[in-house]
Parts: sequence; C-alpha cells; structure tokens
Amino acid sequence: MFQNLILENCSEEKGFIKSDHKKERRIQVMFAKTEWIKILTECRNNVQKKIEPLLRTINKPQPDLGLGAGGDPTRKIDVTAENAIVDVLKKSKITFTLISEESGIVEYGESPRSCYVTVDPIDGTTNLIRGIPFYATSIAVSKKPSLKTVHAGLVADLVHGTTYTALRGRGAYRDNGRITPSQETSIEEGVIGVDLNSYRIRQLAPRLTALMSQAEHIRHFGANALELCYVAEGIIDAFVDIRGKLRTTDVAAASLILAEAGGILTTPEGQPLDVKLDPKQKVEFIAAANAKIYDRIFSLVKAQKEQR
Repeated sequence: MFQNLILENCSEEKGFIKSDHKKERRIQVMFAKTEWIKILTECRNNVQKKIEPLLRTINKPQPDLGLGAGGDPTRKIDVTAENAIVDVLKKSKITFTLISEESGIVEYGESPRSCYVTVDPIDGTTNLIRGIPFYATSIAVSKKPSLKTVHAGLVADLVHGTTYTALRGRGAYRDNGRITPSQETSIEEGVIGVDLNSYRIRQLAPRLTALMSQAEHIRHFGANALELCYVAEGIIDAFVDIRGKLRTTDVAAASLILAEAGGILTTPEGQPLDVKLDPKQKVEFIAAANAKIYDRIFSLVKAQKEQR
C-alpha cells in the first residue's frame, strides 16, 4: 500500500564531528523508519478534528490575532490548524524545523535542522470564512529549506474529503489512486487557471492579455495549493500565477505532487522552480499538464512581457 512506503532519510552525514555522529546516526535511523504519508495523513485528520467546532461560528466576529509571519491576518482557525499539525509531529517524535505562514520558522526537538516541515495550515482562509467550499491544508517535508528538496507532500481538500499525496520518485496520488495530468493541448478548449488577485493588476494584465484572449475557460478558485493539485489530476489543464504575491508555503507540497504526477512547473522565464522555503519568500510560476500546452502558454506570456 502506498501509505506504507518508507521515505528515505531526511538528514545527511556530511561534516559532523565525531561526538555528534552517534546522535546523527540515531536521527537517520528514526527517519529511515518514518512513514511520512501516514504521519501527514494523521496531521490532516487532526486538523479536521480541531477546526470542526470553529466552523460552526466562523461567520461571526473573530478575535484580532495580528499578522502572521507571511504578512496576512492571522485567524483563530489558522492557528488551530497549525497547532493540530505540530501536535501530531511532536507526538510522532519528529525533530524538525517548522516553516509556517502563521508562526514563521520554529525549531522543535534535538536536531531541528535535520528536517523541515513547511505548512500552510489553511490555504483559502477567505473562502472558508465566506462559506465558499474550496480550502485546504498543505504540508511538505524537505531535507533543506528549499523547494527542490521537498520529497513528501500532502494537500487535503477540507471540504470534499479528498487528499493528494506524493513521495519523490513514487508518483502522486489522490486518496489511494494514482493520478496523472490531462493530455489537453488546446488553450481554446482547455481550462486554464489564472490568479489575478493583486493590486498590481494594471501591470499584470498586459502580460496575460494574449493568453486570456485565446483561452475560453479561465478559472480561479481561491486556494492555490489545491488548484495545482487540480492540474496534477487533470481537472484543469494549466494554472498561471505571475503576481509575485504567492508564498512558497502555499506551493511546497503541491509542487511535488504536480511533478510526481508528470506535470510541468517553471518560473515565468521558463526556468525550473526552486526557491527558498520561507514564509516571506514569494514565487511566480506557470504550471501545465503537458509539454504542448505549456509551450503555448509560455510563448504567449513571454511574448507579452518582451513587448512591454
């Protein structure tokens, strides 16, 4: 069963002095035996359990908790979801550094830099508060605080009970079924996600004019991690976000899921997407189901940028 696959060690043996070697070896053995998908699934279950009472009063006035590390207002449900994740990791005896939109960067355990857990406790908080049924929890595990080292990820649709998971080199799954992107190559016929939620819309619109004039089915649902998973599963055919507003915490898990499904994710300049995992780090991307539709979208976005 996919959930019983064992993830490779999160830590490395380079550069440790002899006195630290035994402790590092213990950590290696612990991670070699860690079933990450099982643990991340337990995190999802605990999030659902802990936020359920809050959903009953979510449309009522909420306490002001200030701004989170990512710069957005923090709400009680965000903190509750984050704590639910951390509680499961601590209970599982995981030593890690948390990278979160809410708390920022926090170390747990005796060797926290042996593993990094990047979370967006609630992706789509505005949707949740307004009663729009599209929001998720996103959790990624990496060797280092960089996107390219993520090797376990989970994005859970908290409304419909669907969970997307991936381990590097093991494929991507929706629940227990393997997923692959669509083979749609037509921009005109495809469903293309475009996030235009930005005060910079006057600057961004010219770069997207050619794409949007050809695409007949433009969508944006309001939870970017989940939308990337929709590309991975073939529900939509591409997703473009060139605002420079989205944080890496939003895409850390979904980027692995898309890659393992067989999709494409690059910068708007066509380079592999690899950035620092940090609640303040911003990211832009073009995500696509296959090379043909990617090439068409990339050429349109690039051409408009060069004309400016």
